[in-house]
Amino acid sequence: MITSLAFSRKKYALLGLARSGMATLDALVESGAHCMAWDNREEARAAASGKAEIADPQTADLTGYDGIVVSPGVPINKHPIAQKSKESGVPLIGDIELFAQARAALPWHRVVGLTGTNGKSTTVALIHHILREADVPSLMGGNIGLPIMSQEPLPEGGVYVLELSSYQIDITKTLDCDVAVLLNITPDHLDRYNGFEDYAAAKARLFDMQSPGHAAIFGNNDATTRDIAADVAARADGPKVASIDAGALTGQADWPSLQGPHNADNAAIAIAVVEALGVTEEKWRPALASFTGLAHRMERMAEHDGILFINDSKATNPASTAPALAAYQNIHWIVGGLPKGEGLEECEPHFGNIKHAYTIGEAGPAYTKLLHEKGVAVSASEMLCTAVTQALGNAAPGDVIMLSPACASFDQFRDFEARGEHFRQIVNALTHADSDGAMPAISNGEAA
Repeated sequence: MITSLAFSRKKYALLGLARSGMATLDALVESGAHCMAWDNREEARAAASGKAEIADPQTADLTGYDGIVVSPGVPINKHPIAQKSKESGVPLIGDIELFAQARAALPWHRVVGLTGTNGKSTTVALIHHILREADVPSLMGGNIGLPIMSQEPLPEGGVYVLELSSYQIDITKTLDCDVAVLLNITPDHLDRYNGFEDYAAAKARLFDMQSPGHAAIFGNNDATTRDIAADVAARADGPKVASIDAGALTGQADWPSLQGPHNADNAAIAIAVVEALGVTEEKWRPALASFTGLAHRMERMAEHDGILFINDSKATNPASTAPALAAYQNIHWIVGGLPKGEGLEECEPHFGNIKHAYTIGEAGPAYTKLLHEKGVAVSASEMLCTAVTQALGNAAPGDVIMLSPACASFDQFRDFEARGEHFRQIVNALTHADSDGAMPAISNGEAA
């Protein structure tokens, strides 16, 4: 784990003890800090017992405390802990800020911080893969699901590649990225902000923390990202700005896990990042070909009787589904879940690639009506198992069965990973029929 004398004899209150919270608690305690910790789940409090004082920071006396470490999942725009922070004068911070404060104790290294609405995890994983293939010590952390404070410190010359959500940037104060990246911005998570402008401003804060001369890399596909790039470029002592256009990129056909226009953008950004870190084309080009992608993110999951199965469960809004629809033709599209808006406008330019749609979840009735009105063949499947079974019955060799829901998962599943794994289990069962051709029985019950 990452520890630092910077935390020794300091006092921290932790709110939220999931993966990153527990990792942070362990790192702080190992560094000699006194910790108070709380989680609404009894089992989490029990796991922290013996390491920390178990008390709720919302009601405790925080006199003398150095920070309130909140999980990114805590909605600080409306959670009482924000008012407690103001009243007590104790700052709200997160594990990324603690990493920033610990950097001075680590061997010489560099940090890549990457944010954006869509494509973050794939691009972070691709950067990490290229660096490892180029023999540069590297690790991933942050929003990709790997708590940074639980990682073993890299040797000298290493690169920490961090996926950063807007929630994490909100509670980070001093992370000076050697390379900071903004992929794109589309409306999302607006329940946590006072409108789209505030959401965009949260992303832009990543560049406010950079030192002069560091690299700031931007996508070029939306006006908001271009405006932020222009603002950063206009600063007298700001970072060095580069806006990346994938139009000049060649060789994408040779990269099986990086198909579609969105992955051309991701690859172009990754190339710009690793070149800023000194990696040459001789190293990055073969690494693009060997990249295998991430689970639940345009994952080429299986092929059966000439039918390709794509697991894109991570696509939790229409803007993230649109590139998946653009990447293939003859698609049997499984769509729906807990909607983040009323329409599918970003997906509409690619409706011509859809052979048949299958709607599921809370959004199902509205999406069925919308797709029918747009001339798309559609079935109201309701449940994921029904949708996959219907799609497999309708599909022909050369077709694609794609789960790319354009919705959150929380109406039927714990998270997008659970949804994607359920899809995988259904596909595995249906494509491994008994020798006499009979399909096995599949439960339609969805994961909680």
